Amino acid sequence: MATIETATASSSPSLGLTRYGLAEVICFSLIFLGLTLVFALLGALVHGAFWWGLLPVGILWCFVLSFFRDPQRQVPADPDVLVSPADGTITFLGEVDDPDFPGGRAFRISIFLSIFNVHVNRIPRPGRVMGLRYLPGSFLDARSPDCPARNEQMWIDLEEEATGRLIRVKQIAGAIARRIVCRLKVGDAVKAGERFGMIKFGSRTDVLLPAGTAGEVLVRVGDQVKGGATVLLRANGPLASGAA
Repeated sequence: MATIETATASSSPSLGLTRYGLAEVICFSLIFLGLTLVFALLGALVHGAFWWGLLPVGILWCFVLSFFRDPQRQVPADPDVLVSPADGTITFLGEVDDPDFPGGRAFRISIFLSIFNVHVNRIPRPGRVMGLRYLPGSFLDARSPDCPARNEQMWIDLEEEATGRLIRVKQIAGAIARRIVCRLKVGDAVKAGERFGMIKFGSRTDVLLPAGTAGEVLVRVGDQVKGGATVLLRANGPLASGAA
């Protein structure tokens, strides 16, 4: 069964790995270490062909460490920009009908995270956490059009520091993901680029703003973005023509 985790707040990584995944890193490392010893003993005592077993073990071990990596990011200093909450590929930009969003309509940016992306989520704009909502659900492919309505997800509602505007970040599980981590609490003051959680093993992250307030959109569908570093839009100025 899918679960939601909470974690102690921290803005700094540990040895280049996110603390949100240390339990998995330790568990998998013990398993892979055991397999390494088994193949090494079999190779030394039974037949040299067993040494080849170390290759897939090493590859899988490196993949697990890579998945939970947490690189430092240079957060833009411009107070008018909204930064990406996740690493991945932009799959949607535009206004959508959304009965759960105030006013029933929102400007949405969707980011697909493959298993090879960094999966740490970051705050897109400075503000305060006004609401948290967990919705259990399915585990459709994160690129499916039904994904935002049916998949397990966590909603984080932020009140923008400068304007009081609502910004909603959605952590949405994918076909492989089975655990969403969000360490935020209602009332927390947050900064742009600050780490707040992750979605483990493939996922999607959406950002929603009130319709008509997106400003100048600086990315397009298909663009690769980095959480906390890539500027998605400027809060001021007209909506970029044709960007949606």
